[in-house]
Amino acid sequence: MSSDFEAYEQDFGTLTAEITNKIGRIPKLAGEEKTQLVLNVDKQLEEVRELLEQMDLEIREIPIQSRGMYNSRLKSYKQEMEKLEKDFKRSRIAYSDEVRNELLGDGASSSESQLIKLREERAHLLDNTERLERSSRRLEAGYQIAVETEQVGQEILTNLHIDREKIQRSRDRLRETDANLGKSSRILTGMLRR
Repeated sequence: MSSDFEAYEQDFGTLTAEITNKIGRIPKLAGEEKTQLVLNVDKQLEEVRELLEQMDLEIREIPIQSRGMYNSRLKSYKQEMEKLEKDFKRSRIAYSDEVRNELLGDGASSSESQLIKLREERAHLLDNTERLERSSRRLEAGYQIAVETEQVGQEILTNLHIDREKIQRSRDRLRETDANLGKSSRILTGMLRR
């Protein structure tokens, strides 16, 4: 079951990387090409939403003791999805501003080039911020997995210690039983001789 979840995670990673790339390109394009890219990103975001729903369903099938790790990973993916939707909304707003300027025939080419440059820089900063946030979420998820693994390891060590004590008690009982059988055998042998 967890292998299905991991397959969904890989699909999620691939799709979000594509979406991030396309969102960064939206402000740089114009006309029909830009419109098509916006529609394409919208469709891919819907696919990501469906993937998150599938992950949620998979988690419900996983044994309760393992759910915590998967739930924290799903939570970070949902946060990443929210960030992507915000970035997409920003890029669409920039897109509609440019369409408005084209329709109004804004003749100030120098201010338009400055605006484009500022938007490119902003998109670049948003990309870097998004990468940092994604890395932070991955580090947090990795730390969470390490903590959960440590807890599981501690439980295993405790169980092994308990099992060792049981085995030692059983061995002691066997020795006592063996000694009692030896005594019984000597008593019976003595009784037979008499």
